[in-house]
Amino acid sequence: MDGTAVMNVFATVGRMFRGALWRDTNFLRFWFGQTVSEVGTAVTQLALPTLAIELLGARAFQVGILTALQMLAYPLLSMVAGVWADRLHRRPILIACDCARLVVLASIPLAYAMGVLTMAQTYVVALVVGICSVFFDVAYQSYLPSLVRREDLVEGNGKLTATGYVAQVIGPALAGFLIQALRAPLAILADSLSYVASAVSVATIGRPEPPPEPGGAAGSGFGVELSEGVRAVFGHRMLRALMSAGATANLGVSLIEAVILVFAYTRLHLTPAQVGIIYGLASLTAVVGSSVAGRIADTIGLGRTMTIGLLFLRSGYLLCPLALVFHPALVLGGIIIVTRFFEPIFNVNSISLRQAVIRNRIQGRANAVYRTFSWGAIPIGAFLGGILGTDIGLVPTLTVGAVIATLSAIWLLAGPLRTSQRTAVDGG
Repeated sequence: MDGTAVMNVFATVGRMFRGALWRDTNFLRFWFGQTVSEVGTAVTQLALPTLAIELLGARAFQVGILTALQMLAYPLLSMVAGVWADRLHRRPILIACDCARLVVLASIPLAYAMGVLTMAQTYVVALVVGICSVFFDVAYQSYLPSLVRREDLVEGNGKLTATGYVAQVIGPALAGFLIQALRAPLAILADSLSYVASAVSVATIGRPEPPPEPGGAAGSGFGVELSEGVRAVFGHRMLRALMSAGATANLGVSLIEAVILVFAYTRLHLTPAQVGIIYGLASLTAVVGSSVAGRIADTIGLGRTMTIGLLFLRSGYLLCPLALVFHPALVLGGIIIVTRFFEPIFNVNSISLRQAVIRNRIQGRANAVYRTFSWGAIPIGAFLGGILGTDIGLVPTLTVGAVIATLSAIWLLAGPLRTSQRTAVDGG
């Protein structure tokens, strides 16, 4: 990590403390609620599988199902959420999703206190939270332009992005210590309460939301609007290659994520506090990666940069057997921390390419289509990871996931993106 990269991280966070939006009380309410909610969400992402493993005795197959259910709604409902977020007022969607997540997550500590908590309940909670998150994420991205002036959008996105980074660093470490001190169900209670802050902050915004605009494609119905987004993605050679690479990478990554906590807790005997620190530091390296992703693309080209990101995305997990021989926390921590640097190297440039080649009028629907097919591999990989972790073992499953994630680069090496520089295609 060079000095410039570190300065870029501080500059990203520093954007939180500058700008005209500090005088906009409506934005500040929204920003506060999202910051609290982001930290709480990061807590549950670690606390829910930890609860399943340590309190309910879940093994690889059950954790795989839990991981799959958390992400199942993204491929199934993203396109539906994209169309509805363009048709309805976004603020009621945000509030409803926050309230639903509050209720279902609060059911975990309640059931634990009554002695009736089961894996079946954790499955239902994971599924419902995933559904709410899909609709919230789509509506949230579309709501900001109606909350702040157009000239303040960059500042608003900068503040929200910066606090998102901070939450990803603080959340896992906080989760580890909360789980260690209070046990996982009470750590999840912290997340459920965070949605109270988010819902109240959105509900008390005084600026009225403008009415939804008529849909595209001559307002000719849900199917026509959706098909326009499908054609935009599948009809473009670079986007097809990018989507295929993303889906393959997500398949391998989700195989790993389905079993990595089981491996950490049951084979390496790490504590929740150790795991929380590891993931917090890994998020910090991801911040560094995101800060240098654009500069790397400017230097060696967009295609080469995304290819490097995929080649090293999870290849380090091939070294996981070393954690069984040497210091487990240092070895596994090093693998996770280093590989997370390469995640935004691919993601940041992938998003930039999509924004450049997709016409502005259909950005929402086209991105929802892309997410549906690219993220559709995540629940599949998580489910397969659970099966393989049970049948062939944890370390072989981690190896299979690492190989698949690394092979995703073939889509770029063999396609039109191999030597692509920054695209000059008109965004429309």
